[in-house]
Amino acid sequence: MSGTDAPSGPRVVVGVSGSLGSLTALRWAAQEARRRGAALWPVLAWEPPGGDLAARRDPGATMMTDAWQDLARKRLLSALDDVFGDSGPGVRTHALVARGAPGTALVEVADREDDVLVVGAGQRSLWHRACYRSVSRYCLAHAGCPVLAVPPSPLEAELSAAHRRNVWRLGLDTGRLEKDTARALRGRSWRLEA
Repeated sequence: MSGTDAPSGPRVVVGVSGSLGSLTALRWAAQEARRRGAALWPVLAWEPPGGDLAARRDPGATMMTDAWQDLARKRLLSALDDVFGDSGPGVRTHALVARGAPGTALVEVADREDDVLVVGAGQRSLWHRACYRSVSRYCLAHAGCPVLAVPPSPLEAELSAAHRRNVWRLGLDTGRLEKDTARALRGRSWRLEA
């Protein structure tokens, strides 16, 4: 998993999970790689369901390892396609699927002093901080290279709000939607063709 056996030169290592925050971090990492003239290293870390300890206890888990690895590879390729499409990131790219906890895997890959590690900052609520391990905090505390923590996309907050409205069966505020649409279109001179 170490990045020492890879080609030399500056690298921008970015954690990718497929979440909206990681896709935002991937876009930032590509911009940073272009700016530095560095290679882009998107890394998707995966663990067997229940963790490695549970997988060691279950004899059937060893047969599933290749399938889980393949799913992780597909998820990474899907994330790259979602962000860059057919045009690609515009820099040399070395995509990597690593087995292990996300924070540990990212710190092990970004093991050079001239690397830059890019991670999504994740959820900022107290609930998420209390219940979920923070990959960005782990990387900030353990990385031997600069770490860029990318704030969540504003779209993420809007999607969370829409999800909460749906869960609580609350209606959509069409007045607010109309104001937001008018604000977005203000100053634009688009003409619709009939």
